[in-house]
Amino acid sequence: MQTELQQLQPPHRWTRSVCVCRVCERVPKAEFERKYKRLGLIGRGGFGSVYAGLRLEDSLPVAIKYIDMKRAQIRLSEVDSVPLEVALMQKTGGGPNSVGEFAAVTLLEWYYVDQDLVIVMERPPASMDLVDYMSCKGGCLEEDVARILMKQMVDAAIDLHNKGIFHRDLKCENTLVEMGSQEPRIRIIDFGCGSFQTKEVYRRFSGTLAFAPPEWFSSRKYRPSLTTVWQLGTILYRMLHRCHFDTRRFTRGLIKFNKNISQECLNFLHLCLENDSRRRPTLEDLRVHSWLL
Repeated sequence: MQTELQQLQPPHRWTRSVCVCRVCERVPKAEFERKYKRLGLIGRGGFGSVYAGLRLEDSLPVAIKYIDMKRAQIRLSEVDSVPLEVALMQKTGGGPNSVGEFAAVTLLEWYYVDQDLVIVMERPPASMDLVDYMSCKGGCLEEDVARILMKQMVDAAIDLHNKGIFHRDLKCENTLVEMGSQEPRIRIIDFGCGSFQTKEVYRRFSGTLAFAPPEWFSSRKYRPSLTTVWQLGTILYRMLHRCHFDTRRFTRGLIKFNKNISQECLNFLHLCLENDSRRRPTLEDLRVHSWLL
């Protein structure tokens, strides 16, 4: 769930849309419930909750995210005035006919129902978040498994940035592992802290503070690609260790590396977690690193 929402005024009109150009009236709760069945709680955050669900017409598994607009003022896209999280998902995961095609989960529909913004998205089959996946594997992952997942994470991050999207909150909890094929597959969720990229440095933090890059703490500013590289490093660290990562503890030398991982893997990890952002590699540099090839 989203960690922080930057605030704008609520929308001046009620809308419902499955693409940015389609605008309809506010949807009554009974109408929504005739289309979707809500099941158990998946996750809860400061401004809302995510439930498993089913689309009743074809039993398609879905995730239904409710954001309480009484408590959270919804950020709007500057281009089309739809909720920013919706606009980001439309850009990253394609339309309803693109289910399963991208690393980012696909947005199916979104609604205003009562006082909630309701986002309906695909729920990948046989999947769990990366935290639970690691728990099932004994608390951390073998290096070969971590390599498979990190290669996909780097590809997903490059795809997001090529589409002009800055997720801002990449972490294990916002990463699903889909296990329906021979190899585990990464899926990216929760764009509630995200934004469209700008050329300016970012001076307001949005995301999980424990994984903010060091430059945020030293200068209160950061850049999208270099921040994403840092966050990939924090994810890889967690994959390979049984302890949690925290940027401020790491910069004080209080977090150590597993001595049993290969030198190539350790080099990749050190590059991601380079304190000096000027020396941190690009996402494209990571993609051709020998550890991933």
